Order: sequence, then structure tokens, then C-alpha cells
Amino acid sequence: MPGPILDLGSIVTCSHGGKATPVPVDTRVLLSGKPAVTQASVFTVAGCGFVPPGGNGPCVTGTVVVAAARVFASGVPVALQTSVTTCAPTGTPLIPIQAQTRVIGS
Repeated sequence: MPGPILDLGSIVTCSHGGKATPVPVDTRVLLSGKPAVTQASVFTVAGCGFVPPGGNGPCVTGTVVVAAARVFASGVPVALQTSVTTCAPTGTPLIPIQAQTRVIGS
């Protein structure tokens, strides 16, 4: 499904409100001066509020499972606001709250 491409300035959280930051990002492809996020990027999650007793939380990392099919940065599919994502160890999705809106990918 088409959607805005995520960049380093995009606001992304885990399902429990923790801040997700992509590392590494493709520094050769810029969107309004900010590096693009690709499927190879791993998100580090800080401040996840999910702390179950004896459970599988809180969220620590996040990955893009399904990315763009037609738009690539340095040969790797870019991450879209509509991409399928997952957090480890909880298995819940990342929630892209805000992304740049000038470049749309599919």
C-alpha cells in the first residue's frame, strides 16, 4: 500500500508509547535533508511502558518486515508509514505517527 517514506525525522513509537529511533539509516538518500529509513534499519526503542509480570516485555528493538516494493535506497526497499513492522520481544507493531509528506512510495 502506498504511503509516505519514513526518514530520520519521522516520529515512530512502539505500541506502548516508547520512542523508536532507526539505526542505521541510508545516508546517501535524503528526504528534505534527512536520511531515508530502509528495511535494513533497526529501530531502538526507549521508554516502552509495557512491563508485564513474568512476560515478554518491554519492547527493545523494532524491524520493518514488509517495506516498499518499488522504491529503493541504495538497493534496499525504503520503509513506508504503511509498512508492516514488529517489535522484539513483544511482537507488537511499531506505530509511525508522523512522517514527511513530500515523497510517497509504494
